Amino acid sequence: MELFQQINQEALIRGALVAGLALVLIGLSQRTIPWIADRLSGRQRLYALATVPLIRLVIILVAPWMIIPIVVDPTAENIFALLGALGLALGFAFKDYVGSLIAGIVTLYELPYRLGDWVSVEGVYGEVKSIGMRSFEILTPDDTMVVIPHLKLWGENIFNANDGSRHLQCAANFYLHPEHDPRQVIQALEDTAMTSVYLQVLKPVTIIASEGPWATEYRVKAYPVDPGDQFRFTTDLTLRGKQALMALGVRFPTYGAPGNENPGLKI
Repeated sequence: MELFQQINQEALIRGALVAGLALVLIGLSQRTIPWIADRLSGRQRLYALATVPLIRLVIILVAPWMIIPIVVDPTAENIFALLGALGLALGFAFKDYVGSLIAGIVTLYELPYRLGDWVSVEGVYGEVKSIGMRSFEILTPDDTMVVIPHLKLWGENIFNANDGSRHLQCAANFYLHPEHDPRQVIQALEDTAMTSVYLQVLKPVTIIASEGPWATEYRVKAYPVDPGDQFRFTTDLTLRGKQALMALGVRFPTYGAPGNENPGLKI
């Protein structure tokens, strides 16, 4: 059984043209679709961005299928033999890599993360900037790009803060001396949140109070207009909220004197 056809100049040119066309189409899809998505809004933008890895996968699968008949005698027996040998070799040599590729295909169906999502994987938190066949990249708040293999999908918890939407909940915490008027505090924190320039007014503002051993904790939960503004939003809530509470004469707990082995909190 002769597996390979005679390779001549025409076959090489045809194979190179198919491979080159595949690379061009992948490059165009990675530039054109995000450009179009930037002119859309809401879920339409997120769905458009989610098609980028899907289109890349289709091109990567179709291109070899077009190149193989050029170099291999295209009989069913030869094709199955070649694919079987290739699959066996890849399975042993690149087990983790293939596992990441399979997980990457699964992500196209399950969508545990999409471009623009804010996710946390093994303590690394950031915005999903790129989704490849083997891995995806997230940009952390301190401007560090982290590459995470899709293989994490099998055994790690993936926390998605906005899950394909523009709604991302933020929280600002305040710790107060127990002796205060809770109604005044809640009103001041509510006013602080409602007057923030970053607030998404169509989503609710929630304030949760709980009593701790050293202080009363107030947790202000609200949504920014854009997920990318989450850190500006929490900073705005924290600084202006503290100013509002100080205007009420509320005291804040502080740590004990330096050198004390068990200083606790001074209130």
